[in-house]
Amino acid sequence: MADYTLVNLMELENRGSDAYATRDIRLARSSLETEHLGISRIQYGPDARSPRGHRHREQEEVYLVIGGSGQVKLDDELRELKQWDVVRVAPLTFRGFRAGPDGLDLIAIGSDRPEGGDGEQSPDDWWGD
Repeated sequence: MADYTLVNLMELENRGSDAYATRDIRLARSSLETEHLGISRIQYGPDARSPRGHRHREQEEVYLVIGGSGQVKLDDELRELKQWDVVRVAPLTFRGFRAGPDGLDLIAIGSDRPEGGDGEQSPDDWWGD
């Protein structure tokens, strides 16, 4: 492996699925060839939200709001978010995001995870609305 890797997040494939056209998701873990961390950009359109929450068995994550505003749902608690807020989320905590009227732009940073991943989706009715 080289001593460094340079990647432009916006030149990576958008992994937001067609069903959620209000999300733009750029995952850089494999492109960066990192050994112990991953970084992603997740952008939500105005008033959009993640369809469900997710959590990890082992991986801790940090989210940095680089633009817009919105809310993060952490298990059953809703917290307001504004630009430059940083949220650390423990592995077993379900988390999901809802954008405000100007959208929500996040950088997500996580550690290496077990082979095959350790993510788990919330129940379909997790948002409660």
